[in-house]
Amino acid sequence: MSLPLADALALVPDTLPYTPPLPEVYPAQGKRKARVALLVGCVQRVIAPEINWATLRVLAHNGVEVVIPKAQGCCGALSMHAGEGEQARKLAGRLLNTFPDDVDAIITNAAGCGSGMKAYPVLFRGRPEEERARAFSRRVQDIHEFLVELGPRPLPPLPKPVTVAYHDACHLAHAQGIRDAPRALLGHVDGLTLQELPEPELCCGSAGTYNVEQPEIARQLGERKARLIVDTRADAVVTGNVGCLVQIGAHLDQLGHLLPVWHTIQVLDRALQGLPLAGDAVRGGGFSSAP
Repeated sequence: MSLPLADALALVPDTLPYTPPLPEVYPAQGKRKARVALLVGCVQRVIAPEINWATLRVLAHNGVEVVIPKAQGCCGALSMHAGEGEQARKLAGRLLNTFPDDVDAIITNAAGCGSGMKAYPVLFRGRPEEERARAFSRRVQDIHEFLVELGPRPLPPLPKPVTVAYHDACHLAHAQGIRDAPRALLGHVDGLTLQELPEPELCCGSAGTYNVEQPEIARQLGERKARLIVDTRADAVVTGNVGCLVQIGAHLDQLGHLLPVWHTIQVLDRALQGLPLAGDAVRGGGFSSAP
């Protein structure tokens, strides 16, 4: 039997990447089509901060100005998962007071955060903040759905053709019902072939606090998901949530299959920069790409 937290701690990389601090405002390229505010996330900003930089670059390429509120903290999703309602309301209330009202959307690139923020009306039901929470949640959009609604600008072709397996993050596909948008965005990348996974509804085992609360079941799910990915013979893996990225990457490594694991937004960003998605130089995937 695993020691408490041992399985969860095993997912944490030995070293954490460094990227420059995010600016307060990232300008749009060309004619501005929208102005949004970005939630930078808790786990993501530490373990895979380059996802946020990729988000800024892709949004800018699509004519979107991005505001990054400095005082933002945790969205409260993990507290909601753990049944800590008061703590979740305290954290969520801080976001309600921090994010500006004069933006077209509040963007998240972490599926768990997005599903949590869209549930704020339930979290604050019957409380004075309920109407503000409703107004806030109506503006929350996952990066995939926002870009598809906006209409993405063309991308350069990848320098090398690649086949990727796409994993549906549970908080994206099941909690938010977002399945088509990520595939539509990947379809805009010339040189990319999308390989669907068997059992696409299967959780990877990350699921918020699941690695801590149910480590053995989380391990079994992670290994099963990794084996399904290996069976596709894809060159890389793509998903829309940092928890899935970490879990899948760790279990692929444990099986001895060093496939890069990317966030969807990183795929678009690498196409913009003319960088490959697979090969020895990009072995670490979402943990090692440049800011």
